[in-house]
Amino acid sequence: MLKLINAGLGRTGTTSLKVALERLGFGPCYHMFDIVGSEERLKQWEEIVCEGRRPDWGAVFDGYTSAVDGPCAIYYREVMAAFPDAKMILTVRDAERWYQSTYDTLYQFAVKSEENPPPADSRQSRMYRVTNTMTWSGLFNGRFSDKEYAIEVFHAHNREVIRDVDPDNLLVYDVRQGWEPLCAYLGVDVPAADFPHANDSESMRAFLRKGFGVAGPAAAGG
Repeated sequence: MLKLINAGLGRTGTTSLKVALERLGFGPCYHMFDIVGSEERLKQWEEIVCEGRRPDWGAVFDGYTSAVDGPCAIYYREVMAAFPDAKMILTVRDAERWYQSTYDTLYQFAVKSEENPPPADSRQSRMYRVTNTMTWSGLFNGRFSDKEYAIEVFHAHNREVIRDVDPDNLLVYDVRQGWEPLCAYLGVDVPAADFPHANDSESMRAFLRKGFGVAGPAAAGG
């Protein structure tokens, strides 16, 4: 059963948060990577996102204690309603840096899939269908390449989370703040080890190259 839900969009430190939560005893932590690597989970989200089926959220997150990134952020209201006792976190980041990081990594998967459509029913095709329906054509209305518009959607999403969630049950958190605010919110001791910094832009580009053959812009920044 989920004890913690992150409503922050991808590229706001969600992978670092996943690692941190698992070190603090809030694992396993559900992440978009869990969908990429699992036929069963990919099928679940195809049904939820593309076919509009109402899921059994307990079954979707079975075996997990926390959830971050990807679908969790887009469907945070539904997931929050299914797990009303879960603590909520909103990971945030400088909007300009968030946009550049997302453009250089995740958005390139969408661009590549549009320019060179993968074989029907391939893993790349199915992942693109889910992410496009949910995020690029969904949340961003097909306008992510319009930087000003995309950043406003980013801000609007964060405002909506802050509006929708009880302030006593929400931590607005930048992973650059490290362990202290996170541990204070969760009521756990601060670990001796440094806070993890996982999945920077270059790591994500390497993951996309390996998994989907997406190179990304040659001059992409970190």
